[in-house]
Amino acid sequence: MLNADVLVIGAGIAGAGCAYEIARHATVALVEREPQPGYHTTGRSAALYTRTYGNETMRALTRASFGFLSSPPAGFAEIPILSPRATALVARIDQRDRLRAVFDECRQRVATLRWIGADEVRHLVPIFRDGQVDAAILEPDSSDIDVHALHHGYLRGLRARGGSVHSRAEVTRLERQANGWRVETSAGTFAAPIVVNAAGAWADLVAGLAGAAPIGLVPKRRTAVTFDPPAGADIGAWPAVIDVDEQWYVKPEAGRLLASPADETPSPPCDAQPEEYDIAVLVDRLAQATTLVVPRLRARWAGLRSFVADKTLVAGFDPDVHGFFWLAGQGGYGIQTAPAASRVAAALALGRPMPPEVAAEGVDAAHLAVSRLRTGSSTS
Repeated sequence: MLNADVLVIGAGIAGAGCAYEIARHATVALVEREPQPGYHTTGRSAALYTRTYGNETMRALTRASFGFLSSPPAGFAEIPILSPRATALVARIDQRDRLRAVFDECRQRVATLRWIGADEVRHLVPIFRDGQVDAAILEPDSSDIDVHALHHGYLRGLRARGGSVHSRAEVTRLERQANGWRVETSAGTFAAPIVVNAAGAWADLVAGLAGAAPIGLVPKRRTAVTFDPPAGADIGAWPAVIDVDEQWYVKPEAGRLLASPADETPSPPCDAQPEEYDIAVLVDRLAQATTLVVPRLRARWAGLRSFVADKTLVAGFDPDVHGFFWLAGQGGYGIQTAPAASRVAAALALGRPMPPEVAAEGVDAAHLAVSRLRTGSSTS
């Protein structure tokens, strides 16, 4: 039996980041059911750092993550985690009110945001059909995120701090004992006073093994493809272009274009695969809005993004199951909020103060607590 102060279940970006931060102060073991960490959602993310995405709590966690992403600790990553990539949140004339609402919500916190007209949008990214763009919010200092560098920096740093990572370790039993948790996995048995449930789409199922009530987590499939850009087009400086109602997005990616219909199809936890229907929807939406042609797909994939009802991260101890800590419901914001979410989870799990960069953004434990999703739970 391997003993630790904290056992973290799930080695995607949430579990890896949390384990890395906990390892500063306590012994930690990280278990993962797949042969390698990040196989499902983390490894399939087309990550972008943008401070206009999500509700205010998730935008606050995004802002609080910038310091780490832009200047990680020495030796954390061999390459920069962030690479400059402007973002244009675009709208037709019938979407203008929605775009204005987003602009008004975000500009007080993001001083660099600019409202631009159709002509400037077309100058930046010359793909729109007539009548398909009226205005955009330009975020000039958003960035692409190197997911591999961030995720593996966490795993490498965890090991350097004395933590352990165990792959092919699916949790099969969780038993609460007098001195903590006994956790049986396909790779052996672990014991720890605290269990962190960072199992992504499987988080409600893991909670069931611990005797905890579900939080209503809904995994949703998101499809993405890559294809060649128009002949002769210099796409390197193009911004990421996102429809304000999130019906589609497209961005440069390693010399090609990455696009998605921004689908959110409820799915059971699984190894998600792209479906032809979703790809057809994407091609149709691009054809309606832009002059882009998709003659051949270079790659296609799908991943699961898991949400609770209010689309806000869940981070905190279960009010009814002692020593069982939730870290779930990152939705589509898990990569760009990872540094702040990891530090918050580590602090709350170890009974330490909220990280100052997060508190400064107005986020407190109640915003993330499990109890907000339940009625009739105790508060002890």
